[in-house]
Amino acid sequence: MDDSLDIRAFLAVDIDKKLIERIVEVQELVNEVGAPVKFVEPENLHFTIKFFGDVNEEKLNQIKSIIDKGIVKLSPFEIEIHGMGVFPSLRYIRVLWLGTNVYESFSNLQKEFDPEFVKIGFKKERSYIPHLTIGRLKGSNKKDLLVEKIEQLNDIDIGNILINQLILKKSELTPSGPIYTNMETYEL
Repeated sequence: MDDSLDIRAFLAVDIDKKLIERIVEVQELVNEVGAPVKFVEPENLHFTIKFFGDVNEEKLNQIKSIIDKGIVKLSPFEIEIHGMGVFPSLRYIRVLWLGTNVYESFSNLQKEFDPEFVKIGFKKERSYIPHLTIGRLKGSNKKDLLVEKIEQLNDIDIGNILINQLILKKSELTPSGPIYTNMETYEL
């Protein structure tokens, strides 16, 4: 693959800096149990709206055009980051995340763009669950303690943020973890 042609891209909502400290505190609480969790770096915390994977310049321009057309129909909205969950299930944990109590607004955001992304060849999202990935489980050591901690944090409140922009990001995978770079910012 020619790296100058393909870019690993996704559409996201960044987290207010004031809440990142609180999210890191939650990561530290989870880390206390000693399970092999690889935590997301504070500067990489975000809600993903759509993951595109590797795209060439032509596809990237199509994505930007869709966002430009759709963003004008959207208004800023506030969400509360609330509750901890996992994918796919507590029996087989791969991803630890924080959620929101405002599914409808986030879902509307995602639904505004997804049909247009499907038209240019991307897979339709089956069931979009707004979530903020905070870590990935890398083994089953101390899983029982981890499940107990997740259940304790099920109703945790992180705080409110105003969603007033979307960011098209580039993701570069490195041995020490991904590096995200903002390519375009779109105001709601």
